[in-house]
Amino acid sequence: MLAELTTMRLGGPAGEYEAVRTTEDLVALIREADAAGKPVLVLGGGSNLVVGDQGFEGLVVQVATSGLTVHGERVTVEAGVEWDTVVTTCLDAGLAGLEPLSGIPGSTGGTPVQNVGAYGTLTSDLLSRLTVYDRVTGTIEQWAPEGCGFGSHRQSVFKHTDRYVVLDVTFQLTRSTRSHPIRYAGLAQRLGIAPGATAPTRDVRDAVLALRRKSGMILDADDHDTWSVGSFFINPVLTSVPDKARDCPQYPDPAGIKLSAAWLIDHAGFPRGYGHDWGRGAVALSSRHALAVTNRGDATTAEVMKFAAHIQEGVEQRFDIRLGPECDLVNCKFG
Repeated sequence: MLAELTTMRLGGPAGEYEAVRTTEDLVALIREADAAGKPVLVLGGGSNLVVGDQGFEGLVVQVATSGLTVHGERVTVEAGVEWDTVVTTCLDAGLAGLEPLSGIPGSTGGTPVQNVGAYGTLTSDLLSRLTVYDRVTGTIEQWAPEGCGFGSHRQSVFKHTDRYVVLDVTFQLTRSTRSHPIRYAGLAQRLGIAPGATAPTRDVRDAVLALRRKSGMILDADDHDTWSVGSFFINPVLTSVPDKARDCPQYPDPAGIKLSAAWLIDHAGFPRGYGHDWGRGAVALSSRHALAVTNRGDATTAEVMKFAAHIQEGVEQRFDIRLGPECDLVNCKFG
């Protein structure tokens, strides 16, 4: 069952399943399936994926590659390596830069897809290059960050397409036991420093983990607030803000104005913890994070998507803004 491979613990059976441990085998398996016209679902840690109750009829390929090499201040990581293992390995090697991204679930191949970011640091800030398999041309290519389409919030050329498979990622870090300047005010406050100051990298990691744990963003099998994909809805980026949403926190974005989806959800009448009295109580917003739609233990994907549509419709009615998913939806949709 795909529910066993996703952090939301949802999804029906796979037609076929293969865990692949080398990049060569990964490319060969996908090429073979594509040549045969077989549907393929490539996944890593399953931390940003919602799969329908009917599952996936084709081939599910779990990327389980494990290579991680340090060359001076450059670190090359194969796509299947658990992300937090990368962070701790770099800290152990005396390299700074990734510590604000501590505790994020999933595997390394997903970091450029989502342009994963937290506490003022983005993947694109530290990315040097990556290796990509293009399923359309059948070629393996080396890409610079400029080719990834980063820019607007959480966007990249990899988002919501299965054309490209990330094979490995290289980061350019700094040899130091002190962090880069801390730009996120909440993290700086937790560390007891002024925004823009630095701190010991280990202290930054500890502070980030504490903040993530407080908001239910550290995976815990016994805590249903963490049975989620993290932020289910993406912060909307608009060219103009409806008058109804004028009080919503706003941030500059290359594509316009970014609004806080969490604020919109909360002020549309859906506070943290909402949903325990909705339906049979199997789906609810996290009690610690309004953007996290959570499986309370035995939810179905159909229930999750119906609940998400309920939130989406409520926000649209209140603010004339339609929220979209930040996660990837496979064989499921709102409604």
